[in-house]
Amino acid sequence: MELRIDRQALVPVVQQIVDALTGWIRQDAVQPGTRLPSVRQLARQNLLSQSSVNEACERLVAQGLLASRHGSSFFVAPSPVPGVVSTDPSRQQDTLAGAGETPQWALQLGCGGLPESWRESDDLGYAIRQVTRTDMAGLFNYSTPLGLPALREQLSRRLKHFNIEADKDSILTTAGATQGLDLIVRTLLQPGACVIVESPGYSNLFDLLRLHKIEMLELPRTPRGPDVDVLQDLLAKHRPSALFVNSACHNPTGTSLAPAVAQRLLQLTKQHAVLVIEDDAYGDFQNSARTRLAALDADVVYVGSFSKTLSSSLRVGFVVAAPSIIARLSEVKGITSMGVSRFCESVLANLLANGAYRKLVQRQRQRLGVDTAALLQVLEDADWEVFGKPTGGLFIWAKPPISDYAGLQRLARRFGVLLSSPTAFSPSGADSDWLRINVAYARDPRALVFFRAATLDRPQVS
Repeated sequence: MELRIDRQALVPVVQQIVDALTGWIRQDAVQPGTRLPSVRQLARQNLLSQSSVNEACERLVAQGLLASRHGSSFFVAPSPVPGVVSTDPSRQQDTLAGAGETPQWALQLGCGGLPESWRESDDLGYAIRQVTRTDMAGLFNYSTPLGLPALREQLSRRLKHFNIEADKDSILTTAGATQGLDLIVRTLLQPGACVIVESPGYSNLFDLLRLHKIEMLELPRTPRGPDVDVLQDLLAKHRPSALFVNSACHNPTGTSLAPAVAQRLLQLTKQHAVLVIEDDAYGDFQNSARTRLAALDADVVYVGSFSKTLSSSLRVGFVVAAPSIIARLSEVKGITSMGVSRFCESVLANLLANGAYRKLVQRQRQRLGVDTAALLQVLEDADWEVFGKPTGGLFIWAKPPISDYAGLQRLARRFGVLLSSPTAFSPSGADSDWLRINVAYARDPRALVFFRAATLDRPQVS
């Protein structure tokens, strides 16, 4: 079995083995119970170490694609659903439920994060062991109200790469970007307040604002950023308290702010004394040259996260703002959550200090860039309309040739694919013909077959 390992690529060899074996299982519709060549044989044929091959196989066991017998042999795992072979899309018709827990074998094409197969555990595991050996206090004690000083120092240095000047007293650590946004809404906005949000935009933010009884005004997103002409009208007519905006790698369109749009946006919000909250949870997937509003205006409240790039389980994010705002957020943080896990903060500080995180996101950016270019070509060939053409990040916002969402959903399910909700990205819950496509999932054979099937000349889906 030829695995085609590229030793010049930034993607680690073990991850390349995982990807190659996953592709073999899915593309060739390998039957459950099929035995893989031995670890020794795979290593010898591909000039690899046995330890690398074994680690890759163990990862696939953890993902449910392989099973291990007697600790030495690996087999293709049985389908999680009786009577359904998860690698054969033609057998998956009408097996996906419309609601409830997502089947493990379904391809979540509109997912908001990286696939498990993309996650790299080596550096993270090393950092965890280091913290366990050297910082016992991190295992047992609360962190400080603002967050671990060593981590805030590392964040201050990292932000300089985005041209954002922030000392550690202007930084508050949070349990991911979600807690950061929640603290901002709880602390800086009053129930009944009016704010501007992008449409399409971040569905969890919409739910959070509804929870706190905040009125939302919809600001259309263009491929260059928010529509500043509409923004000017909204500011003049409604006198909102705040504007929530993505700058780089916008969720769900994948687009980034053009410099001219950023300048005009800040000019308008300054003129009307509107607080700008910049959600940059996906920003590390884009290079630092992209415009950040917080780099242009120190009054912008900036929210970041490491959940998307490093680990959703660590739950570490941060807020950058004026010290007076940080002090207020810190007080509410202490009341509502007692703070972020000191252990998680210490692990992240270690990864930032030793350069492992920087190298990780470089590999992710390169891989996403290649996959984005390939997916854009696939969508063009299949007659899908693309909203802008992202050069990085996780998402592409695209409209299929089939306008009937129910029919498109049935077609997708036939190939084992789950689509994003047509209403999730609208503040008002309006239907949309556009879909969020996660680039990291879209090279899967099931997605490629689905894209080709959803063409204009396809017979009506029944």
